[in-house]
Amino acid sequence: MDETPERDAERQQHVAAMRARIAASPRLPLSLAEQEDLLHMREEEKIARDVYLRLYDRWNIQPFANISGSEQAHMDAILALLEHFGLPDPAAGLAVGQFHNSKLQHLYDTLIAQGERSPEEAIRVSLLIEELDIDDLQKAARRTHQQAIRAVYDELERGSRNHLRAFYRWKTQLGVTYHPEHLSPEVFMATALSAAERCSLPAY
Repeated sequence: MDETPERDAERQQHVAAMRARIAASPRLPLSLAEQEDLLHMREEEKIARDVYLRLYDRWNIQPFANISGSEQAHMDAILALLEHFGLPDPAAGLAVGQFHNSKLQHLYDTLIAQGERSPEEAIRVSLLIEELDIDDLQKAARRTHQQAIRAVYDELERGSRNHLRAFYRWKTQLGVTYHPEHLSPEVFMATALSAAERCSLPAY
C-alpha cells in the first residue's frame, strides 16, 4: 500500500473527532429501519474497502490504494454508531472478502470476478460501488431522524462522491465506457464532473 503515515494519521484524527461527536449525542431508540440501515452500511462500506484492496493488488492502480484507506475510515464511522446505539457489529471477526449478509457476500464475489478481468473492468466495478453507496446512503438518511446518524451518512456520501470523481478520471484516461445503474445519468454526470468536496474524513 502507498498510504502515507501522514494521511493515515489524519484519517485517524478525524475518525476520533467523529467518535467524540457521536458519543456526545443523544442515545435515542432506533426504529427497525434505522437499525437495519446501520448494519447494512457497515458491510457495504466493507465491500468497498475489500474490493479496492484486492483490485489494487491485482492492477496497482493508485486510487484503489488511497480510497481503500478512506473506506476503512467510513467503516470506523459506522462502527462508532453501532457501538453508540448498542448494536452488534456484523463485520466483527470477518476477514477481507467475508460478509455476514449472504446477498452482500454474493455482490462482493461478483464484483471481484468482474474487476479482476482487466483494469477497465476494475474501473467499472469501482464506479458501480460508489454510485450504489451514494444511493444507499441517501435512502438511509431519509429513513432516520437521528442527527448523529444523518451527519455520518452525509459525511460518507461526500466522501463517496469524491471517490466517484477520482474513478471517473481513470475512466476517462482509460477510455472506459460506463452506464450508471443506481443514479440517473444526469445525477451521475453532474457528480462526476463537479469539483471535489471538503470532507472531515479525507478521501484521497
